[in-house]
Amino acid sequence: MAAERSGLIETLEREWRDALCAMDIAHLRALMHPKFTLIGTRSSGPFILTRDEWLEAIEKRHVVDIQSEIRDSVEFDRMMIATTEAKWRVSYLGQTVEDCVLLTDVWVYDEDRWRVVRRHLSPVPARECFAEKH
Repeated sequence: MAAERSGLIETLEREWRDALCAMDIAHLRALMHPKFTLIGTRSSGPFILTRDEWLEAIEKRHVVDIQSEIRDSVEFDRMMIATTEAKWRVSYLGQTVEDCVLLTDVWVYDEDRWRVVRRHLSPVPARECFAEKH
C-alpha cells in the first residue's frame, strides 16, 4: 500500500507540473482545494496568495521549463505531504526569470479526490539547486 501511495503522490505532483507547463488552468483548478493557499518568501519578503490570486498570477506568465524532483514524502490516511525541489524558467513581462525553490505541498483527500490545500515555497541558492543530497 505504501508503494502504491508513493506512486500516487508522484503522479499528482507530475500532473500539477504538466498542467502548469501547458497553462491548463482548468486542470490546475481541479487539483487545487478551494481553500488553497500559497505561502512563500522572496527577497522582497514573505507573501501569501489565495487560490484565485495564484491562478491569476500564473495566467500572466509563460512557463519556459520546469524541472522537479520529489525529495521526500509522507503519507497519512487522507493527507499526503511532498517536499519537492524545483527549478523553473518563466517569461514574465518580457523578462526570463529563473528560480530554484524547495516546495512543500499538502494534499488532502476531500470530496472523493486528492487536492492541494497548501503550498509553501522557499528559495534555494542557485549553487545548491539540484545538488547531490547526502
